[in-house]
Amino acid sequence: MRCVTAFSVESLLDNTIVLPPPRINVFHCKTNCSLFRKHYLRGDIPCGKLFANNQTKITTYLKWKVPFSELDIFYHLPLFFEGLSENLSTYHELAIHGIFDLLHFGNPDQIVSCIPQLILPMRRALNTKNICCIISTMKALHKLVMIGENIGPALVPYFRQILPIFNLFRSKNICIGDHIDYNGQIGDFIDQTLQILEYYGGPDAYINIKYVIPTYESCIMN
Repeated sequence: MRCVTAFSVESLLDNTIVLPPPRINVFHCKTNCSLFRKHYLRGDIPCGKLFANNQTKITTYLKWKVPFSELDIFYHLPLFFEGLSENLSTYHELAIHGIFDLLHFGNPDQIVSCIPQLILPMRRALNTKNICCIISTMKALHKLVMIGENIGPALVPYFRQILPIFNLFRSKNICIGDHIDYNGQIGDFIDQTLQILEYYGGPDAYINIKYVIPTYESCIMN
């Protein structure tokens, strides 16, 4: 008796044992050394971590070494989005703080022009299937669509690239603890993200979300 792989010519022969197909864990988290970490360690990013003791807890801030007016948003914003896929908390937190600072102080018109460069880093972070990376990416999306009225519609053409991973976790209500401000479930947070994308995405947002996630129901029409 000989063991052979399934769907091969040998599997049709007598006196053979067909091996079952290999199992793949679709929720397996991929480890990654991000491009952001490499640039940060090389000294290409003009910022560092600053800790402040607030009596009750230690708060982490991002200390910039140059004024925001001297930062190249087209270079630095996509680079910080690369840090969303980082699996080391030190660099992951740096990336999150940097994204929020750049989105808060940046020019919305320039940020709209950056959107095509942000899609691949966000997709890479979501495809790690790491809960922390997914939550951070959704937080970045929340902040991104709210800073300007043109941002949401500009994201709509890219929904088919960044939303498919939501199908995997939308019905898998893992407790995400203190990743957000309440003790919620990742499925609920995904629904909240989809509703924000629909609300700020304009008239074409719903149909594009529905194409990727057929079970989604509109928060505006209903």
